[in-house]
Amino acid sequence: MAVEISKGVYWVGAVDWGIRKFHGYELSTHRGSSYNAYLIVDEKVALIDTVWEPFSDRLLDNIREIVDPSKIDYVVANHAEMDHSGALPEVIRIATNATLITSKRGLESIPGHFHQNWNIHAVSNGEHLPLGSSELLFIDAPMLHWPDSMFTYLSGRNILMPNDAFGQHYAAAFRFNDEVDQEELYEEALKYYANILTPFSDLVLKKIDELLSLQIPVDIIAPSHGVIWRKDPLKIVKNYQEWARQIPQKGAVILYDTMWKATLRMAEAISGGLTVKGIPNKLIHLAASDRNDVIVEVFKAKAVIIGSPTLNSGILPTVAPMLEDFRGLKFKNKVGAAFGSYGWSDEAVDKIEEALSEAGIKVAAKSIKAKWQPDEAALDCCRQLGEELAEEIAR
Repeated sequence: MAVEISKGVYWVGAVDWGIRKFHGYELSTHRGSSYNAYLIVDEKVALIDTVWEPFSDRLLDNIREIVDPSKIDYVVANHAEMDHSGALPEVIRIATNATLITSKRGLESIPGHFHQNWNIHAVSNGEHLPLGSSELLFIDAPMLHWPDSMFTYLSGRNILMPNDAFGQHYAAAFRFNDEVDQEELYEEALKYYANILTPFSDLVLKKIDELLSLQIPVDIIAPSHGVIWRKDPLKIVKNYQEWARQIPQKGAVILYDTMWKATLRMAEAISGGLTVKGIPNKLIHLAASDRNDVIVEVFKAKAVIIGSPTLNSGILPTVAPMLEDFRGLKFKNKVGAAFGSYGWSDEAVDKIEEALSEAGIKVAAKSIKAKWQPDEAALDCCRQLGEELAEEIAR
């Protein structure tokens, strides 16, 4: 059902309790998600974003609780990705007189997805659109997280609708941040940032500075996924500034997979060396872990230590995808090391070191290779590796 979030402004989206994988690269959504769309009823009627196509009927039903969808004057597409724009064909089929508002880059992405001859108006950064007692302000936000992304601000109601920024994949019975479990909420907000926005951290800081420089009052931040921030809404903005600076905690994660427990024993010895030096650390068995949850742990820690036995002259297939993620996420301010066991050849450790360097993670300690099962001398070397990295982490 529709929920009024401010006078004349309604959430008309859909909650997806059952989704567990999101996007083409399958971001895990253990707590579901939502597709948030916002209806503004003034002298003109505006719909800000839509929902994923399977939820089109729910969106239209929610709109009908407030107004006849054919009366919509403007449909704003802040971003063309299908979880936001999927219902556009159904909405525009009914709202035949509506103007579709996009960013300049949206002139490419929206027609590229739908191949329809719609009435599209591309707005410039800072352009205003009067609705009556309120007006919309459009703010370009390229690469947060697509080139076509923009924010929409509703003056008179002081509502920022930033599409994918400040969101969470979090299904909830209630719509507002002060109505849900705070630990769950911030876990999902951090997971969302770490997995989606980390590569754009410099742009995040720049855009937040630009946004704050506008000195527009913000009473509500209404993202396109998860709950709406109405209590202390700028707290999540401050969180984003902190996360975007990527100042890690003084801790380590040891990521590994193992075939016959040789690499596991090495991981435990490295953990022992870190622990002796008082450095918090976690061992994460990649074969039994969700990769998006692992990325959150890596995001928080200063050191990432990766272990794999050699298989077919390379890295285990449970380990290699994480290294590919690291290349794309472009983590900052991290150090790393590699370790692993081998039998007939020992290429895995060298390939891990190479991948860490390519991802911008400084290899800060000599990596360890153990032939067959590690003997006590090899395990001592692993403990020394942990102690050496502990000194690097503590700096």
